[in-house]
Amino acid sequence: MNSTCIEEQHDLDHYLFPVVYIFVVIVSVPANIGSLCVSFLQAKKENELGIYLFSLSLSDLLYALTLPLWIDYTWNQDNWTFSPALCKGSAFFMYMNFYSSTAFLTCIAIDRYLAVVYPLRFSFLRSRRFAFMVSLFIWVLESFFNAIILWEDETAVEYCDTKKSNFTLCYDKYPLEKWQIKFNFFRTCVGYLIPLVVIMVCNRKVYQAVKQNQATENSEKKRIIKLLVSITLTFILCFTPFHVMLLIRSILERDVNLDEHIFDHNKSGKQTYKIYRITVALTSLNCVADPMLYCFVTETGRSDMWNILNFFTGKFNKSERQRKSMLSMSTRDTLELDILD
Repeated sequence: MNSTCIEEQHDLDHYLFPVVYIFVVIVSVPANIGSLCVSFLQAKKENELGIYLFSLSLSDLLYALTLPLWIDYTWNQDNWTFSPALCKGSAFFMYMNFYSSTAFLTCIAIDRYLAVVYPLRFSFLRSRRFAFMVSLFIWVLESFFNAIILWEDETAVEYCDTKKSNFTLCYDKYPLEKWQIKFNFFRTCVGYLIPLVVIMVCNRKVYQAVKQNQATENSEKKRIIKLLVSITLTFILCFTPFHVMLLIRSILERDVNLDEHIFDHNKSGKQTYKIYRITVALTSLNCVADPMLYCFVTETGRSDMWNILNFFTGKFNKSERQRKSMLSMSTRDTLELDILD
């Protein structure tokens, strides 16, 4: 399939995407590996939250490991130099990360809501077995829905008069295909809007429960509330711009005829596409935010990570008591840990 060249599109990608993606790779790969270790230790403690955190970190790590391919692609000004199969695989893991992340973040929000608001009820929903089954279901479901990317032809050749050269595009091309438009409406509703509403409702209920708890010190309340706000803002900032622009593109490009070259003369369409491309890069910052919020800013996460670092640097005291403490969560349980850990 041939595609219409977007003026200045390749120059934008050449400078913006490599910088963002290199930062994400450098920070998120070690952070998510550490997050996998921390969440594994939590799961060993029969903590169902560890299962969701492990799945979230694994999703972020798999996407981050494909970013070197996207760095090469954008550094070459949107010219895919690898095989079409690698293009399909990279796009598959990118969208798998977007929507498995929103799903696991929703599971975490619901789990914390049940733990704080209904601590003595719904215990079967907060078991490690149930969390494992839900996580497995999400992986299978997301793989099924995104498998269409593996079947469709995701590369397209584009010729730019300004560049006097051909570009082999990977996945993001103009105009969107009909199946992509329909799929984007479904993704925006089920993969973004519903999780956003659930997360905001659950966090609001947790916030109200924390405010009304007389046994919790004000300093603890402030720390918990800041963390809840940070979690909500991270979700909104990472995923909202992308889905807003995805929805706008899907609406504007429903009736575009590529042969008529409408887009070449549509300044608003050009601007929309450029903004959309920027939001794609910003969405990858989710891979950095997730481990920082859930595994490194809480006391238990920092404690387990410190023990792991000590273990691998040879400074860990290998007495039986300390080894057992490394495989368990911190015993300094506070309301903050009940909510987030």
